[in-house]
Amino acid sequence: MMAINRFGSVPVHALVISLGMLLSLGFAQAMAAADELPREAVLPLALATKAAAAAQEKCRQDGYRVAVAVVDRAGILRALVRGDGAAPHAVDSSTKKAYTAASLRRPTGELAKMIAENPGAQGLRDINDKVIFLGGGLPIDMGGEIVGGIGVGGAPGGHLDEACAQAGLDSIGAAPKVPAAK
Repeated sequence: MMAINRFGSVPVHALVISLGMLLSLGFAQAMAAADELPREAVLPLALATKAAAAAQEKCRQDGYRVAVAVVDRAGILRALVRGDGAAPHAVDSSTKKAYTAASLRRPTGELAKMIAENPGAQGLRDINDKVIFLGGGLPIDMGGEIVGGIGVGGAPGGHLDEACAQAGLDSIGAAPKVPAAK
């Protein structure tokens, strides 16, 4: 005679085995689905702060009072440094340059030139209120993948901001975006 348990007439060990099989199938399906998720490189905070510090130091050595912003691939701020004596607007311009370079995946000086030369591209100015088309923003390319952007604001010219941003990229081993000086 089979003992009746609280689950009716089904033996408890059969329920445990069935439950184990269901969990295994669910786990296998979850693992298969996880394998299909996109993988993205992330800009670590340590690299973001290192790049910001290097860019700030380059501009300081050159006599410029600037702000430097570093954002991740989504344009979210990772590091912000405002040098002594940097103008208040330098914070906004550096942040917008970093955002623009990361989101459009091109140097902001290159984008500014393209917009100036192509009237059909003027609409890019209205994408959102976070973009700015002034030199000084560079995408951060690590191993062929854009992981963020760096922006410098406050030097007397976008090309000078860009040179400082490039120093930040150089400090973390990111792919160069500005041609080397001759």
